[in-house]
Amino acid sequence: MIKRILIVILLWLVVDFYFFAAVQTLTDNLLIHVAYWLVEAAIIGSVFYVIATGKLKLISGVIKLLVLSFVPKLAGALILLMEDLSRLFRSFPLRNDEVSMLAISVAIVLWLVLLISINRGRHYYKIRRAFLYFEDLPESFNDFTITHLSDIHAGSFTDVKGVQKGLDLVNAQKSDVILFTGDLVNNEASEMTPWIPAFARLKAPYGKYSVLGNHDYGDYIRWPDIKDKQSNFNRLKQVHQEIGFQLLLDDSKMITKGDDSIAIVGVENWGKGNFHKYGNLKKATDNLSDETFKILMSHDPSHWDAEIIDHNKPVQLTLSGHTHGMQFGFEIFGFRWSPIKYIYKQWAGLYKKAGKYLYVNRGFGFLGLNGRVGIWPEITVITLKRK
Repeated sequence: MIKRILIVILLWLVVDFYFFAAVQTLTDNLLIHVAYWLVEAAIIGSVFYVIATGKLKLISGVIKLLVLSFVPKLAGALILLMEDLSRLFRSFPLRNDEVSMLAISVAIVLWLVLLISINRGRHYYKIRRAFLYFEDLPESFNDFTITHLSDIHAGSFTDVKGVQKGLDLVNAQKSDVILFTGDLVNNEASEMTPWIPAFARLKAPYGKYSVLGNHDYGDYIRWPDIKDKQSNFNRLKQVHQEIGFQLLLDDSKMITKGDDSIAIVGVENWGKGNFHKYGNLKKATDNLSDETFKILMSHDPSHWDAEIIDHNKPVQLTLSGHTHGMQFGFEIFGFRWSPIKYIYKQWAGLYKKAGKYLYVNRGFGFLGLNGRVGIWPEITVITLKRK
């Protein structure tokens, strides 16, 4: 994450110098110029302070400052760029005051929109529904409903009413089963302690099942001793029990309805690149037949292309999370975009390949950026249908 922040800072500086040209066009007031760069210096200073001191609890505030500074200026800089391209074909290629004013006005409006979205978007839960058809779905499971949650990140929560609003929406779906695909906490099991009673009240007649995400292992902070890290991990597994979720660690559980059964399969975290590959898909499915209808929970969607699609035991439906949709982007009239798409091929919503489905949940909580812009927190309701 720190490496990504440094890359953003470099991009931000390029945009900042370009955007400053609009400020210079409109005013030659030295105090305004100095104030402009003092604010930017303070933001950069706060970033390096967090990196140098390792105070990761402050990082969400720093990311918020970066977003509020970078994105509005980027929009303004694009307006300036279009004008500069037109200046190549003008007889008198002087920068237009009106265009500079437009660039600054757009930046100010976008700054206000971002500020409101970040503060309110963190609990602007969206119910997203998917109806999935399978030829091999057991007849008794036609119209079986799943509420899919992911990326709770309890360590980021501060608003009790906001969180409860989301949990009430989960229970209101009255789904047959609730499946949670990992990242219950940011780093430590204790982050979940004040939220245990609320999450324990989630109900589903066929049970609640969960897996671990990359943040659940405590790999991103320094522990005084390896025993402390293991103790935290053991406590986290107990928390899953206390909130009523059956944690599947490279294991499966059969759900029976009428005369039919399906398998809920859960693997430990497995991710491409630098993420740990704790999960063992073979171990999780060893006791299942090829004909068994399988719903797999795997936190990281990169696992789907890497192992799941070509696994020797077919997995009809995979549920993942992890990406959060980067908590930033837009989804309008069927078109969606987020910077995360350049990192993850499958980053939000439903995907289908070779007759198999993957659903990537955008996340219930938030991390890093202390809020959401355009990519809202998600509660997914999937209905299984027999062809």
